[in-house]
Amino acid sequence: MSRRPRKKKKNRNSAGRISFLCIGIFLVLVLSVQMVRLYQKNEALVQTEQTKQNELSEQEDKQKELEEQEQYIQSDEYKEKVAKDKLGLVYDNETIFREK
Repeated sequence: MSRRPRKKKKNRNSAGRISFLCIGIFLVLVLSVQMVRLYQKNEALVQTEQTKQNELSEQEDKQKELEEQEQYIQSDEYKEKVAKDKLGLVYDNETIFREK
């Protein structure tokens, strides 16, 4: 009689081990899939960040060019150029030569 209960206990033990092993394998698979998804999402976000950094750099360069153009437009040099080219104005001591 004493041998049979031991076998049942041994069968329960091995069934429990198999169940525990299956659950462990399942958890490892789920975690692996999640890690791969997170890695792919991270790569996509890094790519997006690089794209946005490039766009930001381009916009900063464009802003700098616009600020330089604004300073040039406000300068006396630009005003003189516009007055000569578009309005035909000259200084008193300048001589104008025109072609016939």
